[in-house]
Amino acid sequence: MAKATGALQVGIVNRLVQPVVQYLRDTRAELRKVTWPTRKEAWHLTLIVLGAVASMAAILGLADFAFAEIMKQLVLGSWAGYLAALVVVIIGVTAWYLIQRE
Repeated sequence: MAKATGALQVGIVNRLVQPVVQYLRDTRAELRKVTWPTRKEAWHLTLIVLGAVASMAAILGLADFAFAEIMKQLVLGSWAGYLAALVVVIIGVTAWYLIQRE
C-alpha cells in the first residue's frame, strides 16, 4: 500500500511542477531571441520618455489651471468667466464636429 501511495504522490507532484518547469524553459528560450538595446539606445529612449512625460505634465497642468480660473470667474459672476466658458464650449463643439466628420 505504501508504495502505491508514494507513486501517486510523485505523479501529482510531477503534474504540478512540470508546467512550471516548461514555462520557465519557454521563457528562457524567448528571452534569448530578444534583441536588447545598447546602453546608448536605452539612455536615448529613456530621455524621450521623460521628455514626453514632462511635456504632458506641463500641458495638463496649464489646462487644469485655465479651467480652475474659468470656474472661479464663473462662480464670481465675472463677464470674463462667461466669455472664457463660451470660448471653451465653442472649441469643444467644433472639435467634436470635426472628429465626427472624419
